[in-house]
Amino acid sequence: MASARSHDASGPLRRTGRSIGHALQTPFTGTARGIRKATHAHGAGESGLGKLIELHAVNGAGDVMITVALASTVFFSVPTDQARGRVALYLAVTMAPFILLAPVIGPLLDRLPHGRRAAMAGSMLARALLALTMSGAVATGGLELYPAALGVLVCSKAYGVVRSAVVPRLLPPRFSLVKANSRVTLAGLLATGVAAPIGAGLQTIGPPWPLYGACAIFAGGAVLAFTLPHKVDSAKGERKAQLVPPHGEGADRPEPVRKNTTRRTRAKEKNGEKEKRPGLRSVGPSVLHGLQANASHRALSGFLIFFLAFLLREHPLAGQSAAISLGIVGVAAGVGNALGTAVGSWLRARGPEIIIASVLGLALGVAVLAAAFFSTVMVAALAAMAGFTQALSKLSLDAMIQRDVPEEVRTSAFARSETLLQMAWVVGGAIGIALPLNGVLGMSVAAGILALGAAASVRGLLAAARRGSPHPRVA
Repeated sequence: MASARSHDASGPLRRTGRSIGHALQTPFTGTARGIRKATHAHGAGESGLGKLIELHAVNGAGDVMITVALASTVFFSVPTDQARGRVALYLAVTMAPFILLAPVIGPLLDRLPHGRRAAMAGSMLARALLALTMSGAVATGGLELYPAALGVLVCSKAYGVVRSAVVPRLLPPRFSLVKANSRVTLAGLLATGVAAPIGAGLQTIGPPWPLYGACAIFAGGAVLAFTLPHKVDSAKGERKAQLVPPHGEGADRPEPVRKNTTRRTRAKEKNGEKEKRPGLRSVGPSVLHGLQANASHRALSGFLIFFLAFLLREHPLAGQSAAISLGIVGVAAGVGNALGTAVGSWLRARGPEIIIASVLGLALGVAVLAAAFFSTVMVAALAAMAGFTQALSKLSLDAMIQRDVPEEVRTSAFARSETLLQMAWVVGGAIGIALPLNGVLGMSVAAGILALGAAASVRGLLAAARRGSPHPRVA
């Protein structure tokens, strides 16, 4: 009898417990369902692009955790003069070897066409282990921190190269490459925005904690990489691209890409003819001029990151502390980048040459104004414009590669272009560290970087736009 009463009494308790558990679980499950619905919309779930979008969000969250930990150790923990020396040492120890490694990453990954999922998972797992390695040295800032940071940088860029090569194989029907890259990039930006304050919160617990968070995130990313479709590892129809065709070959205008390319190749091989391997220059000048313009945007990005970090620490914006000044500039750049990504998705593949030339001129104009009227508003405006134009210019370059580069060399072309742009970022960062902390001088150098890119590329881009594309545009 007593046991029956006890059973009756426990029933409401169980129901109440289940209700409370459901109420606590609903916000998380609802958020997860909302994220999954957004990433898998418009056929992205069926093609596998949705899983790549989620993987890139994980990648962005893990990278920003490591950035928070390194910035707190290398930059904020010591006086400005020492911080400048530490950052210079960081750039020398990590970026200088990367300049030598960057041209090798693309060709090396070309040899792993059947292991792209494993390559992305490997880059995640390696960064998880390196984050643990750095957690022991991050509090002291010892020299052992820098080789691990180099490893993180190399793994991060290797992931980026593979990801660029994977996107064309996961396009949903009626999806352009620029739209797909917009979604992937925007997911990474959103994840970075969410993870950055979490990393800052973990930093208040202790210097190693953001790295522990990065380790957990990258470990999850390594598992997520293997959920990508098997077609990611397919190399059907691919060949390696060259930046310059052998023996100076290649015409200014590419031949139309035909559907029977593979059949013609087999016929030539059967007749004993050796087919010439196409290079990026042989597919038209638009891609090379687009690379030149994007290199100036990427160099500007590296320059502003390092130069403004030291300038605003020593000379904060009017009425603000150094941390708030850096926050204002960082938020402005992030908002500009997100807006450029959104606009790029809306513009799709319409007139990419005109878009690249226009945004380069727009960024140059703002940089000139920032040099002439140096102020808080102009510094924030330049940071926002740099983020906006870099995102839109890169998406337009992707559209031109999709349009002008034959499918058999397209994935390799993405790898080559990404390594070149990273090298431009390194050069810009080195200039930013070496330059004296004078705001007007810095903004003048920023304008000079963009002017150099405009002189090298705008005329060719406009000429290519007037001639028109030999290939049908992909909407």
